[in-house]
Amino acid sequence: MSDGKSPENSTVPKRPMHHRRNFTGLTTKELDAEKAKWPKETVDLWAKLSKKEANDIETIQRSIVHHVTTTLARAAYNMDNFSAYQAVALSTRDRLISRWNETQGQLSKIDPKRVYYLSLEFLLGRSMDNALLNMGLKGTYDKSIEKLGFNMEDIIESEVDAALGNGGLGRLAACYMDSLATLDYPAWGYGLRYNYGIFQQRIVDGYQTEYPDYWLNFDNPWELARLDISIQIGFGGHVQTTQDEYGVTRHNWVPGQSVQAIAYDVPIPGYDTENCNNIRLWRSKPTRVFDLTSFNEGNYEKSVEDATNAEKITSVLYPNDNTMAGKELRLKQQYFWTAASLHDIVRRFKKSMREWSDFPDQVAIQLNDTHPTLAIVELQRLLVDEEMLSWDDAWEIVTKTFAFTNHTVLPEAMEKWSVPMFEYLLPRHLQIIFDINLFFLQKVEKKVPNDRGLLNRMSIIEEAQPQQIRMAHLAVVGSHKVNGVAALHSNLIKTTIFKDFVEYYGEEKFINMTNGVTPRRWLHQSNPQLSALITQTLGNDKWLKDLSLLKGLAAKTGDAAFRKKWMTIKRNNKVRLAELIKERCQVEVSPDALFDVQVKRIHEYKRQFMNILSVIHRYRTIKSMTAAQKASVQPRVVIFGGKAAPGYYIAKLVIKLINSVAAVVNQDPAVGDLLKVVFIPDYNVSVAEVIVPASDISQHISTAGTEASGTSNMKFVLNGGLIIGTLDGANVEILEEVGEDNIFIFGCMAHEVEDIRHAQRYRGVPMDPALQGVISAIEKGTFEDPKIFQPLISTLTVGKDFYLISSDFASYIAANQQVDAAYKKQEEWSKKSILCTAHMGKFSSDRSVKEYADEIWNIKPYSVEDEGHL
Repeated sequence: MSDGKSPENSTVPKRPMHHRRNFTGLTTKELDAEKAKWPKETVDLWAKLSKKEANDIETIQRSIVHHVTTTLARAAYNMDNFSAYQAVALSTRDRLISRWNETQGQLSKIDPKRVYYLSLEFLLGRSMDNALLNMGLKGTYDKSIEKLGFNMEDIIESEVDAALGNGGLGRLAACYMDSLATLDYPAWGYGLRYNYGIFQQRIVDGYQTEYPDYWLNFDNPWELARLDISIQIGFGGHVQTTQDEYGVTRHNWVPGQSVQAIAYDVPIPGYDTENCNNIRLWRSKPTRVFDLTSFNEGNYEKSVEDATNAEKITSVLYPNDNTMAGKELRLKQQYFWTAASLHDIVRRFKKSMREWSDFPDQVAIQLNDTHPTLAIVELQRLLVDEEMLSWDDAWEIVTKTFAFTNHTVLPEAMEKWSVPMFEYLLPRHLQIIFDINLFFLQKVEKKVPNDRGLLNRMSIIEEAQPQQIRMAHLAVVGSHKVNGVAALHSNLIKTTIFKDFVEYYGEEKFINMTNGVTPRRWLHQSNPQLSALITQTLGNDKWLKDLSLLKGLAAKTGDAAFRKKWMTIKRNNKVRLAELIKERCQVEVSPDALFDVQVKRIHEYKRQFMNILSVIHRYRTIKSMTAAQKASVQPRVVIFGGKAAPGYYIAKLVIKLINSVAAVVNQDPAVGDLLKVVFIPDYNVSVAEVIVPASDISQHISTAGTEASGTSNMKFVLNGGLIIGTLDGANVEILEEVGEDNIFIFGCMAHEVEDIRHAQRYRGVPMDPALQGVISAIEKGTFEDPKIFQPLISTLTVGKDFYLISSDFASYIAANQQVDAAYKKQEEWSKKSILCTAHMGKFSSDRSVKEYADEIWNIKPYSVEDEGHL
């Protein structure tokens, strides 16, 4: 029925004809064009209703209650701490997303150069506490929650760690993302969304036992599912070769199978800034979820076969590669991740309508280790096969875009893929790798003629049976910068694994970027009492963004009242750790004992084996003492933690030995509280946040020249813990900063290692007598059936002690004795502790990120403005 008015005279706004979703945000021009399609009344209404929520207590409480009663469908008096956590997390996320929207919206408008950080791990830990602290809302939320009848500490404990990493590689990536956001750099991280993490570690009869880590059993409030962002990723198939109208040979890859990459975004807020960066994680899904025909035919397994095969790609971090199926899954995982990420990055660039030659001026891609090296090959494929650029033009773009961080000098850790498997899974990429290698070696031959040995050493293809692809070589050839992660490590890679490349390219391509840690997570959040004392002492909290300001603490070492406060905080943290040990390990320890900590990935080169052998030596020494002698012994609690790779038999035996020793020592009345040994299971970021502030001494005792950097050493020292270590990795630079009086160094130096190994292998060097006594105790069955540990002992005898435990053992025991003597002098120890923290300014991840930005990425910070709306 008509009301008599013509459409032209109607007061009802006309609806926009089309609504569309732009996957990469809107430029200023696109935003203006979209707004022009909408009636002014509608634009004004959106602006009015999009204003941010206030951050006062009442508004926050209303937000929390709203999520309890609507999002969770719970009642006020029918909820537990986990429900409260969910509601508080959702309320926090609302404010986080407001910052995320502002950041991404403003960056889309100005379109600056961005850095994309590709890492197979992002070990984020818990998110809520970190988000509240970085947004400056922790105190307000504390009060809001308390008035609603809950305790913030209980709520924080309800959050499960994100199972997106395993060790230092992933934690470094998380620290760098925090610093990038804090320093206002435009940055995205790209990784994988693992359904079950690496594994949940349980100790059963002393052995590590792996279980799935069901961290996604509940909706994760810290991720945004972008189910509409789906990228098809291919595997296998064949390559079609044709010629275009200009006579140029073109290649078209026709995959034999494909899966979907679904995007999940994780907002990363900066500290004391509106900036909020992003980590995009990919989840694998099948292109066809369910085969109804097979199901109706009774073939139920086949009906879900596609889903099973696709979803296993992102099921587990580092699938066990002791089998060919495991190796294939790892390669699939790496290509799936890099291909999806490159598709996303290229799509964002193409929106700008720039020339391809501008790509390196808009995009910097950092490869965190060799895992993402396939991104180099994938970008070359996209540019040559799909964008029709010439090989040379494409390769110039690729090499100006990528930079590579090397994290190891260990030959066994240098990633390689067999050519037959690669050809089966990625036939076109293999062709490209062979071409990259050929053109590269032709240039090497031209510069250094007739040196076939050099060509063989530098080749991306290793001539083995079968041929192997050296991913580290590919990363070096395809990047414009290669960096190590500590001064010693950077020098070692230039003189060992990449020596030939340094001589070919020149030293300017190979630089050092010493690692760092974020003080927001590793002091302010994990050690709030010490953070408050530092802020009170320095007069403000500017040190949280300029860690060099900690040097102001050095003047307080002569202040007895300050030292007392400092050590009281340390003891409080030890009490907290003692409670965790009792809960997790059922062992009571005294907070007045010296807490000696080694927590990190279990590996032979990190020498947890040497540590537990020294504990046995200590145990035997105490057992042999008279009562009078025991009275002068410094009580010590030796704390281990860390995971061994599921297929790493020797590392898992080390865990078994630690637990077997603990079972004997902790029950021996002749030793009592003079020595306790604990292995804390399922070590992760949240556990580390309890352990690190409580450490008196921490152990960083890798064989010299094997640890690239380490970052746990930085965390411990930042929290006033002293370290005992070798001259390896970042220990060298920590020594330079804190001074030799405040660190306990032992063992051989990196340049001595090969000579010692040679002597041990060919000259029959006898085992250290004290170590021989320890081995004899194990072989006598003091710590369970000695046959269990024979493979471990064989690494010292038959294996010729590759990691030099015998060579370093005497100096290691002596260094531990020095620790005991120093700890007894508590006044002097407190001064050492304060000076350690005061001299850690260099080791902030903020400093590291600034160096990357200036020397590698060539990106500038951009300050996000608070626009007041969502």
